[in-house]
Amino acid sequence: MNHKIKFSNIRFDAVLCLNGEISHFEYIKEYEGNIYCADGAANQLISNNIIPDYVIGDLDSINEGLLKEKYSNIVFYKKESQESNDFEKCLDYLSNKNINNILIFGLQGGELEHTLNNWSVLKRFSSKMNLVVLHKNRYAFVINQTSVIELNENEIVSLIPQTKCLLTTSGLRWNLKNEYLEIGKREGARNLTENKNILLEIHEGELLFFMDSRYPQSIKYENER
Repeated sequence: MNHKIKFSNIRFDAVLCLNGEISHFEYIKEYEGNIYCADGAANQLISNNIIPDYVIGDLDSINEGLLKEKYSNIVFYKKESQESNDFEKCLDYLSNKNINNILIFGLQGGELEHTLNNWSVLKRFSSKMNLVVLHKNRYAFVINQTSVIELNENEIVSLIPQTKCLLTTSGLRWNLKNEYLEIGKREGARNLTENKNILLEIHEGELLFFMDSRYPQSIKYENER
């Protein structure tokens, strides 16, 4: 059984903003659902005239008292754990509320170790949540099982292993046949689609898949035999 990855006009359950490089404030402004943010991302949002609904984290990068006084509708959730970063705290909070279909802004940017830590958290939580990163008009999400994806012809896609993936592909200009991609050895960056449906047959491991944004469309998974 394969996954059929399609794009749906049903909106994401939530938007989550991290304190990195947020490249699409105009998208966040037009989003009609709840906006969650990790700690210091609240400063970025408010500076761009966006009031988040929830601020989550250890709250050491904001003036909580001032924000509570000025924006009484914001819900603050404070968790002072050194065992997890603010991104993980946000995902724990959302998962516990059964909010699992999430569009993420600001995953990268700032100190390099923060970006790499966030990618690790994304990998960990993608096994139980539908997480899509949006950055500079590109979507990124984890694929961990055989999938057929609806795309455009001549669309640039990238297959980045996490950290090792054995796969076979069809519908790409440069296909793989039972071959490994592995961080530090071989990646699958900047390939091109030649069909509207491409097949990623995952034999082992998982990968990060990059493609053009379909915003505001969210990802919909269907099983096909």
